[in-house]
Amino acid sequence: MNWDDTRVFLAVQRERTLRRAAKVVGLDQATVGRRIAALEHALGATLFFRASDGYALTSAGESVLRAAEKMEQSAHELVRQAHGVDKRLAGEVRVTTTDTLAIAFVIPAIARLHAEHPDVRVQLSTSTQMLNLTRREADIAIRTQKPERSDLVARRLARWPVGLYATQTYLRCHGEPERGTAFMGHDLVLYQPFLSSNKAATLVGEPIHAGRIVAGVHSSLMLRAMIHANIGMGEVPVHMGERDGLVRVWPELSRASAYEVWLVTHQDLRHTARVRAMIDAIVASFEADD
Repeated sequence: MNWDDTRVFLAVQRERTLRRAAKVVGLDQATVGRRIAALEHALGATLFFRASDGYALTSAGESVLRAAEKMEQSAHELVRQAHGVDKRLAGEVRVTTTDTLAIAFVIPAIARLHAEHPDVRVQLSTSTQMLNLTRREADIAIRTQKPERSDLVARRLARWPVGLYATQTYLRCHGEPERGTAFMGHDLVLYQPFLSSNKAATLVGEPIHAGRIVAGVHSSLMLRAMIHANIGMGEVPVHMGERDGLVRVWPELSRASAYEVWLVTHQDLRHTARVRAMIDAIVASFEADD
């Protein structure tokens, strides 16, 4: 079983369809199907059940999966270590972050990097999805949570309190909410994952059950846009609320947990010249905004 076959096998296992797996490995769907059939023939075992909802591993496939993941880990480690000693200020750096942090900090950092090192090319992915640095889905991640893995190196870039914000127009129309009324008579916009959790929803510690939830969103950029559109009040990191010119309601109150920003990379890549240059530009972007 060679590495090319392993890549195809893992793509089908993770994506569950030949079409999606083909996109991951850069082959056409028919070729992926032939590669899986040839692999099963070579191993003398059926690796997948073909069901209406996609491909699922057989017991033999489960055994192969463990070996395939070890092979993948070794392959990625080889690439990371080779890149880790690369001293060239050229080539591609893959950065993943949220749309909010990309607009405010990472794009200015890319502009700074390009001015100093024009042969470094940045691939920027903006999503709340956590890409896997160990699998080299990205070289640098700007995240709002500190990772726990020992092979990742994390540096905190910012720690901002989170306050309650609205526009002046909204407050003229609705007035300021009264403490202890659970936002009775007020419209609210919330971060959807927070709203979907099992915890009782609050805004800066105030229960929201008497308020009207107008919208739930999946990014802080969309939440701030909702507030700007006078749709309702919502929680925003104080730094961003001030940048946006929003009005802080109950300025003496903050959310219990602060909004933290972490820069994360794999320990094998942090000394690669182009990765190091991108890290330095991102750090400088945050420092310039203090």
